[in-house]
Amino acid sequence: MKSLAMQQLSGEKMEISMFFLLLLLVCSVSADQTEAEKELFGQQIAAQQPCLQDIHAVLRQLTASLAEQKVEIRILKQENQAKLKELESQKTENDKLKQQLKEHESKLEELERHKSEVYKLKQQLQVKQVVFSAALLTEGEQTNGPFSTETLLVFKHVVTNIGNAYSPHTGIFTAPVRGAYHFEWYVGAVGDASHATCAVLFKNGEQIFAAYELQPSHYGTSSNGASLVLEAGDQVFLHLCANAKIYDNQNHHNTFSGHLLFTM
Repeated sequence: MKSLAMQQLSGEKMEISMFFLLLLLVCSVSADQTEAEKELFGQQIAAQQPCLQDIHAVLRQLTASLAEQKVEIRILKQENQAKLKELESQKTENDKLKQQLKEHESKLEELERHKSEVYKLKQQLQVKQVVFSAALLTEGEQTNGPFSTETLLVFKHVVTNIGNAYSPHTGIFTAPVRGAYHFEWYVGAVGDASHATCAVLFKNGEQIFAAYELQPSHYGTSSNGASLVLEAGDQVFLHLCANAKIYDNQNHHNTFSGHLLFTM
């Protein structure tokens, strides 16, 4: 029993010894690790010193560059403000020019209106000057008729034709404007109990008035007149009556005249 107890005690001592050895080993390793870490940290600190110097240099360069950029920005801002003022001045000048252009355009339009009004007044003045007077023959002597139907009379010897409203080729007067017109006509022939002296005034296709004379001998004449309201383009002319005759010579007994009284 004593031997067994001694063995157990010896075993415990060995265990304690092994524990202390392990503890010393751990402490030794920990101490070694601490020293190694310190050495490594020192090496890192030593390695970081040149890097910190580089960082400070870069920061100084960035600070200097930032200061230069601030100066450039301030200069650009001043230049932009100057350009903005110049643009505003140009805009003001352009606005003035636009206003002047509008005023000129307005004056030009007014001048064009005046020009148009002057042109219209000239046209109206020219239109108001409408008058004509014509005789039947330009030369010699001639008896017209008698015919079985009415015949258009063409007064070829024109002495006045202001406005050119009367045509000596057709014997027709064409109204240039709407207005009141006055017409007169005179016809004559050697007396004949069988054939009267007669001419009828027509407005377009409408018979207006007639000049009629029946005389058995000597030279007989007849005349008439009418004031008509005509539209622009209306036509006025004379017809020799059916079974009637007229005679004319260089004395121009047979005439057709008319003129514009006023426009409407």
